[in-house]
Order: sequence, then structure tokens, then C-alpha cells
Amino acid sequence: MPARLRQVTGSNFAYQHLPFDTFLDDAAALGREKLELWGIAPHLHIPQLNNADARSVRRRIEARGLAAYCLTPEQVMYPVNVASPVDWLRTQSIAMFHRAAELCAELGAELLLLTPGRGRENEPVEAAWHRSVDAIGAIAAYADTLGVTCVLEPLQRVESNLVNDFRTLAAMLDEIGDARLGAVLDTVAMAVAEESVDDAFTALGHRIRHVHLVDGRPTGHLAWGDGQLPLTEYLRAFERHDYEGYMTFELFGDGTYALDPRSAVERCHAAVRECADG
Repeated sequence: MPARLRQVTGSNFAYQHLPFDTFLDDAAALGREKLELWGIAPHLHIPQLNNADARSVRRRIEARGLAAYCLTPEQVMYPVNVASPVDWLRTQSIAMFHRAAELCAELGAELLLLTPGRGRENEPVEAAWHRSVDAIGAIAAYADTLGVTCVLEPLQRVESNLVNDFRTLAAMLDEIGDARLGAVLDTVAMAVAEESVDDAFTALGHRIRHVHLVDGRPTGHLAWGDGQLPLTEYLRAFERHDYEGYMTFELFGDGTYALDPRSAVERCHAAVRECADG
């Protein structure tokens, strides 16, 4: 198998209307080894999942020769916001991520993916920034005690008014000051911010621990070829920077991928294989 394809995880993004075991069967059949698990109902709703449930999920994963690598709780569509000025919402959001870190340990996943949240549009950005820094720092510190590493992903401006590019991501990581806290590179958010893979490594270097490799126009989180982003160039840039971490096709699109997710995933895999062979 080409080295690049070995870096591609299996993920239940776009499988939300199918049983979780269907996703696991497909991931195994498609030769995946590591999984990024989207923590969303009905598959893995973090507040609902107890330790016994998580251990059952881990057994089902490992029975297929797979291993959980990253847990990504839903935190944009769900009422989760670590930078919220509403005390109860911020407190419950932090508690949700603490619980997610515990579930990472039960699942054997080494990474927990976080996003910065957002403040109100009519308040000073600095106030929400400090709330986000404090919350993410506390979550990462708790995860550290469990042997789990947190990674922080920048979001598009419509999703967050705090961290939208690699410069602000680096600034937040520096301010938090946790040496284990890493960065996520999302190719759609990167394109929307008019940045490049080279920009990411200039700003973040070895702190890049995970990649969401998706097509877009430039938005959309599309399967390879359904958008206009230069994914082949991105892969070559990752090679130039000796990136050896994992990459996930985070497919949402317009909702049609959920009708037949395996076909969309297969197209992505074929494109990566073609790049490796070319």
C-alpha cells in the first residue's frame, strides 16, 4: 500500500444514517488501520456513552483489526462552546470534553480534537479569547493526566470569531503553553483563510499532529474531485515537510454522501493511490 494511503484514517463522518458497525465493516474492508471517530448521536454521543459502552466499542473496533486514533466530539452543530459568555454552557462544554478525554482512554485513542468556540459578535474578542484559552488549557491539562493528547483545529469565520488561521492558532497554542497540545490542519479552513500547507508549517511546525484532507469550493467538505482545491499539491507539500501523521477525509458535502458514504470514501482512496503512483 502506498505510504500516503497508510496515513489515511477511516472515519464515520457521513455514516450518521447507517449503523456504526457498517462503518467499521467498511473501514476494515477498505484496508484502514486507524480510525477518527466522530462523536455524534446516534453513534457516539459523548454525554450518553458510559465506560462499559466505550469498552464494547473498542472490542468491536479491535475485532476487525482496527484501532481508534482520534476522537472528535461534535462541537459546532451541538450546543457546545468553550468560549461562551454563558456560564452554564461554558461549564457544561468543558465537562463534556473532560468526559471525552476519559472516553479516549477507554477507547485507546491517543488524540482528542478540540475547537476554540466563539464569543458574542458584539463583545470584545479579547474576552472570548481568554475564556477559550482558559478552557482549552484546562481540558488539555486534564487529558494529559489520562495519557491523551489534545489537538486544536482552526475554524472558518462563520463557525468561530477567535481562531480562523494558522497565525491565530499558533498564538493561542503559545498562550496556553501546554507542550503536548497540538494543531490540526483542515484544508477547507486553510483555503478559506487563503493560506497554504507551507504557511501552516511555517507557523506551527512540528505541532501539526493531524490533518483533515477535504475538497471544497473552497468550502463544503467535499470528496476528492467534487471541489476545486489542489489536493495533489497539498499531498506533495506534506511530503516536502516530512509529515508522517494521519489524515482524515471529513466528508459532509450537501448531505448526499450520507446516502452512500462508502462510494465517496472509495473515490477519495483511489485519488490518493493515484497520486502515490503518479
